[in-house]
Amino acid sequence: MKILAIDTSSLVCSAAVCEDGSLLGEYTLMNGLTHSQKLMPLVNSLLEALSLDINDIDVFAVTNGPGSFTGLRIGIATVKGFAFVKERPVVAVSTLEAMAYNVQFTDYLICPLMDARAGQVYCAAYRRKESGGLETVINPEATEVQKLISELEKMQDKKVLFLGDGVKPNLEALKGLGERAAFSGFNNGSQRAASVLLAAYEKAVRGEFINAEELNAEYLRKSQAERERIESEE
Repeated sequence: MKILAIDTSSLVCSAAVCEDGSLLGEYTLMNGLTHSQKLMPLVNSLLEALSLDINDIDVFAVTNGPGSFTGLRIGIATVKGFAFVKERPVVAVSTLEAMAYNVQFTDYLICPLMDARAGQVYCAAYRRKESGGLETVINPEATEVQKLISELEKMQDKKVLFLGDGVKPNLEALKGLGERAAFSGFNNGSQRAASVLLAAYEKAVRGEFINAEELNAEYLRKSQAERERIESEE
């Protein structure tokens, strides 16, 4: 079973392919171009380097949120197109869950953070299961950092590993956890398609597929334009 995974939920544009749980290749860029410009060339270059064709792919996987509204739409639309035309199944993976797979073998509580602006972060918390994979401890949400910290403070026996672009702008607040707080390096702190593959492969083995029509974004909150419209109507 070959799986092609795509992540365009942030500034990172990433694509990767695995076969039966083994990574074949991954291309990741963060060079300032828009995803609409770089995603298809990235995917085509990866497949060419692996001597594969899009017809060789059995399953398509993509992060479906949270993240950049525009970025998510590009990734999801691309996978929908592939899956519909090639009549292949899809696996949808939470962006935050995929990020947690960057560091899945730690015994710390894993807390991915994405900067949601307006004083909020997209966040969740996961822990490693002895049987393999990750268990969700805090469901994905868009919230204030201090509210997240309050939730984490209740888990007094667990150290917390933070990662993602939501860490830097909230670093001082996160340090409020004291010695319980740890921070990942840039090598595993951002989105990458290989981690989407890890999560997607486990879901695929369990048969957790959807079809192209069922694939939708999980934004977790309304767009800025929608929020401003609602505020103006109040």
